[in-house]
Parts: sequence; structure tokens; C-alpha cells
Amino acid sequence: MSHFQGKSFLKETDFTKNEWEYLIDFSLHLKKMKQEHLPHPYLQGKNIALLFEKTSTRTRSAFTVAANDLGAHPEFLGKSDIQFGKKESVTDTAKVLGSMFDGIEYRGFSQTIVEELAQASGVPVWNGLTDEWHPTQMLADFMTIKEHFGTLENLTLTYLGDGRNNVANSLLVTGAILGVNIHIAAPRELQPSQAVVALAKQFAAPNTTFLITENVEEAVLGADVLYTDVWISMGENVDVNKRLTQLLPYQVNQTCLEATKNERTIFLHCLPAFHDLETVEGKALAASLGIEALEVTDDVFLSERSLAFTQAENRMHAIKAIMAATLGDLFIPDLT
Repeated sequence: MSHFQGKSFLKETDFTKNEWEYLIDFSLHLKKMKQEHLPHPYLQGKNIALLFEKTSTRTRSAFTVAANDLGAHPEFLGKSDIQFGKKESVTDTAKVLGSMFDGIEYRGFSQTIVEELAQASGVPVWNGLTDEWHPTQMLADFMTIKEHFGTLENLTLTYLGDGRNNVANSLLVTGAILGVNIHIAAPRELQPSQAVVALAKQFAAPNTTFLITENVEEAVLGADVLYTDVWISMGENVDVNKRLTQLLPYQVNQTCLEATKNERTIFLHCLPAFHDLETVEGKALAASLGIEALEVTDDVFLSERSLAFTQAENRMHAIKAIMAATLGDLFIPDLT
């Protein structure tokens, strides 16, 4: 039986450093296989339920293509198809889905729901995003970083913006596990919670450093990776003008990039990105402050330093790796 067989991937701490490194390398291997048109139907005949309470472009596309490439059949169930707790309890739904499907992906608001699904369904469950964590995104992110630099050793990633959202939480904890130094630049009231920082410290590899500060220049100095995300998360109810004004100093722009004093710095963004005025929401938000872009400027986003679209593609390879490892009958050595 495979080392990962039957396991769920609900949050970043579900796997050890060795397991994370294996999954990153397996993701890169599967990407190479796809590029070389080598078939890899590790999940032939399996059925995968894709549960989406939140809308999605990359996560839905990645799970669908990954499942098809692996020989599995994905079935999409949107928010009008599933009604957790409204007409049927999460546990009852999980038991039914677990009796029909071999694996379940969940993307929604509550971490509790994804945990209940895993507990009651009896099949591997994969967290496609909750308000707290975004583990499949992390696998793609650190895969992208390793693909570019050839290693994760001694690297520093600086995240700028809303430091309390699921991506910032996940970067802090995943970086800790993998031994990547994580800096977070954010206004004081948007910095990670003490609970998340404590979790990162608990799981940190030796010699890993963390820096959480309001000072952008201090945070970006020497960074190998600059990372940002949207300033207002999906479903978040905030004072828009206050949030935008708070975060404008944390915009990733040319000045910010140059302040790294590192010629090899790359830029990452989990997307969607408000880097121009080509979206209805972006245009409306930017107009309120009279600016051309929000969390990242167009020149940085479209520059050679930006690997945001490689990162987006890698969502599919990373998701394929986690599904194949936990549901496929692979030989994987003991990684403890």
C-alpha cells in the first residue's frame, strides 16, 4: 500500500517536510510526463466529486483536467446542487457521496465542513480552498519555486498585502514546514493571527526565519520571491475604501521589486489579479482611489519576473499529484 493511500489533504500540516518534498517532486514529474505526452492513468475507473460552494476558475479547471488525465471521471456539484446543513447534514451528505465516489474535492467557506467530509465519507478529501487554508495552492506555489530555482534551500518569500487571509496563513505554515524563510508585510491589523504564527513555529524546520512587519523595505530586502493576493477576499464584508487605502503602500510595483536588491527575484500571484482596469470589479475598486492597478502593477505582472501563469498551470499538475498519491495504487517509499 502506498505511503499516502487513503489520506486526505485538508490543511498544510497534514504532511511532513519529506512528504511535501515528495509531492512537489511528483508534481514536477507528472508535468514532464504530460509535456512528453506519456499517459499516466493512475486513477482509471475512479469517480471524483467536485463540490464547489465558492466559484472558481483555476481550482475547478485543474481538478477536472487532472482527473481526466488520470483516467478518472470528475462530477461537478455546484452550490445549488449541494446544501450542507440546509436540507441535509454534512455528515449525511458525506456518507452518501463516499458510497458513490472514490474521492471528494471541496471548495467553500468552512474548514469544519471539509474536516467533517473527510471524517464521515471514508474516502480521500482534498481541500480546494476554505476561509482558513489553501493547501493545493501551496503545492503548486512551492512546485513553481522549486521548478524555477532548482531548490527550496535558503530561499526567502515575501508576501505583501492582507496577511490574515487563507493564502498568507498557508504560505507562513508551508514555508515553515519546508524551511523557506517567510516575510509578511502588512498593516498591523491585517497581520497573521497569533494562532497561525504559533502553528508555523511549531512545525518550522531548523533555521527557518519569519518576519512579520509593517515595513515594506525591510520585508522585501533580499527576497527571492514576492507574492501578493487580492486585497479583499471572496465573500469578505469590509469598508472598501479603508481597506484599499490601508493596503496601497503594500502594492507590488517596480519600486518594491527594486527594493529587494536581488536580480533574481520572481513574482507570484495565486490569481485573479487586479493588475489593470480590464475587469469590472478591478475598475470599480481602482476608480475609488484614482489608481491604475491594485495589489500589483501591470508592468510587474507582465514582466519576465512574473511566473503567475506558470504558477496557474502548475495548479493542475500539483492537484494531479495529490489525487494520484492519495487515491492511486502507487509504490511510494516510507517518507517519515
